[in-house]
Amino acid sequence: MQIWVSASETCDRRVELVRELIRTNDRVLLSFAESLLRDAGIMTVVADSNMSVLEGSIGILPQRLLVSTDTYEEACGVLQEADLGQWLKTGD
Repeated sequence: MQIWVSASETCDRRVELVRELIRTNDRVLLSFAESLLRDAGIMTVVADSNMSVLEGSIGILPQRLLVSTDTYEEACGVLQEADLGQWLKTGD
């Protein structure tokens, strides 16, 4: 997913291009959610996966599953339908 923001947009106002769906240390959960969303045609990005690898197996740095703001509501619906609603990040 490529995201381009002009300098004037970043200076004038906060532009929200992606939203966080899930924050967890559970790699299986992330993989399952990614698969569900991919099957629904929704592009995802896993943030902080490299940081999680660097810290080793301690499990203190969670990874985040991100989607574009345009597909956020649809992605939430897909995950709730799969009974993963309790993992959705709320209160942005």
